[in-house]
Amino acid sequence: MISKNKTKFITALQKKKNRDDEKLFVIEGDKIVREFLNANVRLKILAAKPEFINSLPAEKLKLADETEIVSYEQLKQMSSLKTPHNALAVIGKQDPVIVFDQVFTGLSVALDGIQDPGNLGTIIRAAAWFGIPAIVCSKESVDLYNPKVIQASMGAILHVKVYYTELPEFLTKATEKKIPVFGTMLEGDSIYRHRLGEKGIILLGNESKGISGDLIPYISDRIFIPGMGSSKPGIESLNVGMAASIVLSEFSRRNE
Repeated sequence: MISKNKTKFITALQKKKNRDDEKLFVIEGDKIVREFLNANVRLKILAAKPEFINSLPAEKLKLADETEIVSYEQLKQMSSLKTPHNALAVIGKQDPVIVFDQVFTGLSVALDGIQDPGNLGTIIRAAAWFGIPAIVCSKESVDLYNPKVIQASMGAILHVKVYYTELPEFLTKATEKKIPVFGTMLEGDSIYRHRLGEKGIILLGNESKGISGDLIPYISDRIFIPGMGSSKPGIESLNVGMAASIVLSEFSRRNE
């Protein structure tokens, strides 16, 4: 039976400060835990109902440093979800250092002050689907290891490198190397008519403020997703997660 101290320890990882201090984060749900195990990621702690643990091959169980058999009520105490699944796991954080030349080799996404964890998770999932290997976030963006980001990404963080850096520095280096920067803006050209390439940075702005004024000078190509007909009451623009999916889809289609 899992101890109260370990239960409190796992629960505390819902807060960013504790995740940063311990360099750990939590994943939840049968599917996500299995995906991490199938990718041979080591788990610091696997806490799961007995039927989940019994369903795992012996070689996958060996990837867990500690295995705790828990009840549904115990999972509920540790979970960030209203309805917990059968398993959760604690994993070591990775805070990769950005290597600019690697990011500049193809298409990448830059996020300016994204605040909603569901949006970041959706963008990571879309990037993984369309083969975008890197996302570069401003330091003001929501934490990658926020439980809601992890849930929304549905395991896609296994396939996309997410960096946090100062965007002016990043975009300055891109400009020096003549890397195009595609900024999503209401006054841009239709993405369906604008020339798109296999290399560049797709810059997406904050949910309410859009792209920061100090980043606009770095934009070489302003693009816009046109709607059908006139705007409708209550619908002034697309959610940034939706916009990212559409933009990445169009880049992917053009580069087939």
